[in-house]
Amino acid sequence: MVKDIIKGEHIFLKAEDMTAMDMNVITDLEDTFKANRKDCVGLAANMIGYNKRAIILEDQEEKKTIVMINPVITKAEFPYNVAEGCLSLDEMHPIKRYRRIKVEYYDKNFKLKKKSFSGFTAEVIQHEIDHTNGIII
Repeated sequence: MVKDIIKGEHIFLKAEDMTAMDMNVITDLEDTFKANRKDCVGLAANMIGYNKRAIILEDQEEKKTIVMINPVITKAEFPYNVAEGCLSLDEMHPIKRYRRIKVEYYDKNFKLKKKSFSGFTAEVIQHEIDHTNGIII
């Protein structure tokens, strides 16, 4: 089901781990992401009202949508500063990101994945994982 994007800093709480019982969150995250593709490159579950550790984004290199359940950045290299926007906030915010990251996460079948990402895709992943950790850009 397509959900509204919630506005404001109050939504960014440290999220709870997802379980197999929470798969409705993934369905709503996918539907909402598809409905907002012209305005966004990624979403975190707390942006649509679920305090769960799940994100969705478009992998710019592979040109496919990725769902990450309970993602954790295990390695980050090559820091840089950037200004980012967010659908839940009104203005741009400066933040430090990393050009290359390694992430451990579960896919939609709860299969563990370990993958490296770089460039803009890495930036989006960091942004969305920050949301699940209660961090506002």
